[in-house]
Amino acid sequence: MSGALGNSSGPAVRRGRRFDPDRRERIIEACLDVIAEHGVAGTSHRRVAAAADVPLGSMTYHFTGMDELLQEAFGAFTAAVIATFERRMAQAGDAGAARAALVTLISDDLLSTHRDLVLTHELYTLAAREESYRALTNAWMNASRTALERHFDPTTARIVDALIEGLSIHRALDTQPQDRAVVALAIERVCAGSA
Repeated sequence: MSGALGNSSGPAVRRGRRFDPDRRERIIEACLDVIAEHGVAGTSHRRVAAAADVPLGSMTYHFTGMDELLQEAFGAFTAAVIATFERRMAQAGDAGAARAALVTLISDDLLSTHRDLVLTHELYTLAAREESYRALTNAWMNASRTALERHFDPTTARIVDALIEGLSIHRALDTQPQDRAVVALAIERVCAGSA
């Protein structure tokens, strides 16, 4: 007998798994969004699953726990920042172009959004507390210095790396706009006489 809901005597329809090859990457990106909104302390599997629009069970399928998810998420974040940094420095043909690239990195690229600022500081806080996250921040610093050493000696590269960090944070947090001319002057002074 056929009712309003269809033929109940027919074969049961089995729903297959949804083909979703980018699910893991979507979860990682959603994790970064959740961290940016709620901080690491407010990030949970449930919030990330909701933000990624995936079943809660996907979290444990793709990640052994919250620590692995955070490591992967911050790894993806730092990789994107490193790629931007390396691209700018690789495009610089000489020392003058490298200094101009640094001004652009500080004034336009790094910590240019509230999201990037929060993610950076959440990672710094984790790295200050837990050594396993320090590996990410050290890899980030090493990549920056390697890119800088294309144009500057190792000591200058280390100093410039710290200057970039400080000026970028000041730009992101200051209530007054940062003057590009001051950034350019700081770069010129630090890089004066470097190889």
